[in-house]
Amino acid sequence: MDAATEKITKMQGYKLHVIETDKYKTNTLVWRMKAPLTKEDVTKRALLPQVLQSSSAKYPTTTTLRAHLDDLYGANLFVDLAKKGEYHIISFLIEIANEKFLNDPTTLLKKGLEFLAEILNNPNISENKFDQETVDKEKRTLKQRIQSVYDDKMRYSNVRLIEEMCKGEPYALQVNGEAEAVDAITSKDLYDYYKKAFSEDELDLYVVGDVKADEVKEIAAGLLQFEDRTPKKAPYPIVQKRSEVNIVKEEQDVKQGKLNIGYRTNIKFGDPDYFTLQVFNGIFGGFSHSKLFINVREKASLAYYAASRLESHKGLMMVMSGIDIKNYDQAVGIIHEQMEAMRKGDFTDEELAQTKAVIRNQILETIDTSRGLLEILYHNVVTDKDIKIDDWLSEMEKATKEDIVAVAAKIDLDTIYFLTGSEAER
Repeated sequence: MDAATEKITKMQGYKLHVIETDKYKTNTLVWRMKAPLTKEDVTKRALLPQVLQSSSAKYPTTTTLRAHLDDLYGANLFVDLAKKGEYHIISFLIEIANEKFLNDPTTLLKKGLEFLAEILNNPNISENKFDQETVDKEKRTLKQRIQSVYDDKMRYSNVRLIEEMCKGEPYALQVNGEAEAVDAITSKDLYDYYKKAFSEDELDLYVVGDVKADEVKEIAAGLLQFEDRTPKKAPYPIVQKRSEVNIVKEEQDVKQGKLNIGYRTNIKFGDPDYFTLQVFNGIFGGFSHSKLFINVREKASLAYYAASRLESHKGLMMVMSGIDIKNYDQAVGIIHEQMEAMRKGDFTDEELAQTKAVIRNQILETIDTSRGLLEILYHNVVTDKDIKIDDWLSEMEKATKEDIVAVAAKIDLDTIYFLTGSEAER
């Protein structure tokens, strides 16, 4: 399988990752900034990329900035935020056409990198503060984004599970920050934080596409230079195993209950049995052939949806289900039964083979897009490992029933969160 080789070069203050491939129709530039999650900075970090992508010194309005993207043959710019373990990741992504399909003699790759450098290096500031109008507009949008989680009960219940499960740990913080902290951020505060982030964050630039590594390196070296730094490591909280399961019931005006269950897997990306854990999750609740889907949703008709997912860098597994409020005890019971079945090795060779095939296809589909490929490669930055995609596939393929049972033995039930209606019959 050709996942294209990643060429990594240490640059001034950041790492450059170039993946030369003619597999994609566009060339993709991704700038990533990683820092430990902290209550003090999380909201500023959520606001910063939105302000930077709104305007710059050269393009002082969103309209002029977006018009320039159109001039670059309809290039796209996105920003994104993610939590990976105890880290908060900011991403800027630019997709540009592959210039070999264009008649324009000037190098589009260079223009794309110049545009990225403009956004990162030349913000729209005066007197050491960001443009006030831009900051005000993005603060309003950020508040709406935070509020939208409360309006979507499926997302809300997942956020609440994590808040209850990880109380006192950085991971409990929401990726978009805290609504009550937004108003207090001034244009000057944000500019001060911008300088701090660019001098302290772990910085990585990915360039994927029909490009030459040497050419990318030369262009990037001329455009992007930062102070050298030793990236900060997030302190990993020592979590005591609970003596009893944490059960949280919250009442709201909802017709359908949301039952979310959190487990500590005690296994993180980069650990030797991580790939076995992926197979475990696939059989347990990750796919439509899994135990949760078939037994909780199909056979018992107890849930509108039932699935599990891993948080690879934090060592968590979350079960999410939507149920009739009266079915709480029965649903919890059947979910527990599925976990017990996994611990006993009560699954067939066919389920094991099917799960491996689905995971394999999922990974191959993911790397079929440049963004997906980068997502997988970035796991190595978060964990400071060097795991190749081929290794990922071969290690997962090796997982035996005994391995999966051993992984199941490490998993601890931590928290059950139930969002229920206010007139629920007790």
